[in-house]
Amino acid sequence: MPDKRMLIVPAELVRKIDENRGDLSYAEFLEFLIDGQLEEKTTKAPAIDTKNFATKDEIRSFEEDIKKLLKSFLDFFVGYGLELGKESPSNEFEELTAKLKELDDDKALEGKKGEAKIKWK
Repeated sequence: MPDKRMLIVPAELVRKIDENRGDLSYAEFLEFLIDGQLEEKTTKAPAIDTKNFATKDEIRSFEEDIKKLLKSFLDFFVGYGLELGKESPSNEFEELTAKLKELDDDKALEGKKGEAKIKWK
């Protein structure tokens, strides 16, 4: 039987352990955390900077690319629908065109969330 010791910790820490340990016992959970920290320190090379997150600029760029992609899909499907001969009422087409022009304008995109609604008949 392994030698056992008692560890006195603050009640707040015990609460955090209880919330996060799942089915593990206290000893298994603490061992898991300590082993994880020790492995991370020994395998972490100081010269290599690994990024596991996105910056605000990367997120903004991603949003702009997605909006451009959505705009090209809309352009394609509207053009495809017009080529098939299904003419939509002029006011709906003008409304859609105005919303697409808004998407092109980068200044209109800042601080404003736009929504394009397409009515199908």
